[in-house]
Amino acid sequence: MLLLAGLLPDFRLQSPDGDSATRIAVTAACGAGAFGLLSALLWPVLVRTLLLVPALFLGLLVFFLNGSLLLLALRVNPSGRGEVAPETAVIVAAVMSAVASATGGALAVRDDDAYRRRLLRLAGRRRRAALPCASTPGLVCVQLDGVGHAVLTAAVRDGLMPTVARWLAADGVIPPTHRLTAWRTDWSSQTGASQLGILHGSTWDVPAFRWYEKERGEIMVCNRPASAAELQRRATARTGEAGLLAVDGASRGNLFSGGAGEQALVLSIATRRRGRENRSRAGYFAYFSDPANAVRTALSFFAEIGREIGQSTRARFAGTHPRVGRGGLYPFVRAFATVVERDVVVAAVMGDLLAGRTAVYADLVAYDEVAHHSGPDSRDARQVLKRLDRSLALIEKAAEHAPRPYRLVVLSDHGQSPGETFRSRYGLTLADLVRAGCGLPVPRGAGRTPSG
Repeated sequence: MLLLAGLLPDFRLQSPDGDSATRIAVTAACGAGAFGLLSALLWPVLVRTLLLVPALFLGLLVFFLNGSLLLLALRVNPSGRGEVAPETAVIVAAVMSAVASATGGALAVRDDDAYRRRLLRLAGRRRRAALPCASTPGLVCVQLDGVGHAVLTAAVRDGLMPTVARWLAADGVIPPTHRLTAWRTDWSSQTGASQLGILHGSTWDVPAFRWYEKERGEIMVCNRPASAAELQRRATARTGEAGLLAVDGASRGNLFSGGAGEQALVLSIATRRRGRENRSRAGYFAYFSDPANAVRTALSFFAEIGREIGQSTRARFAGTHPRVGRGGLYPFVRAFATVVERDVVVAAVMGDLLAGRTAVYADLVAYDEVAHHSGPDSRDARQVLKRLDRSLALIEKAAEHAPRPYRLVVLSDHGQSPGETFRSRYGLTLADLVRAGCGLPVPRGAGRTPSG
């Protein structure tokens, strides 16, 4: 705080007439102490209110709320000498939270007990007093959404995923801990069908990612909460089973719950009223209840938006094909998938490991989101794989501190193939072609295309 007061013109810790160095130091200590106390007491309440706010606006609110806490801290400072402009308060609060996070991590890095406590606090978990079958290995499934076998093999070969490479390598003394196996999807090669089959044992009546049901008179889309809830209901009714995670399980970042009692960012229960049986956003709250986590993720969020704008601009000037639209809200959607969802899910999984849960299934959607827009073999998508490998290393580290052994399975729900969209290939949309074939009017522009 003293350093920032010296660097920033709109932030001071002394009266206009000047103070002694001791008085300034006392003012800084009181201000920092008040800021820390308010962050501990008020921030969790503010974050619980944030659960009602769309996640895309989270980044901006994190900075504004953190800055507001600093303004309040200086207002209640007993010395009465601190003063800061509102826009400067946002910067000061962000830097202080980031420094606090880095300092706490550095102090804990060589102490296993401290590291374990820090991870527990990160995920908002308390270890349960009694653990069923604590000596029996638990199961953790981490789904790398949309990563095909060839893509993963190439990433390991090119050194992008050193953690996975270490798991697969054998040096003659230590055997590999994992083996890589290819598998093929059903006709519906997409997350909705694959994950429903894995978590609930049935892919019946899921022909695609999006389809029209004549009997119900509505469009089903796998990543819509209402559709996901209906698909889960059908699968449960057909199999007569609650799901893969029904016994002491946790579902993190998935389309479906798998019958888990602990859930975070699960789409199929997003439309229900929150209650004890519906804690889909509990992991979201647990992660952001620490202001340092919130600031770090928010900074990464905006950095990812800038990265996407730069990459899409480069692809446009380079004339990269096939190419799809990447404007509008997409940079924010990508930042949520590659930063916010990843951070919340990884933190929740680490908490599950330290709590000794029996079965955990988590979906990291970052690669899938980027590959759909940039291409599965693009440089943009490959860089995402590099960051996902670091997430796997974090989960592996947490497993070393867990109260029971764990078997870690990394899997994918489907792969991807590069290809042009219908509109890009033929100059008009598929909807226009169908309308024209039915004798219905089409936009004038469609008739002037080469396929018109």
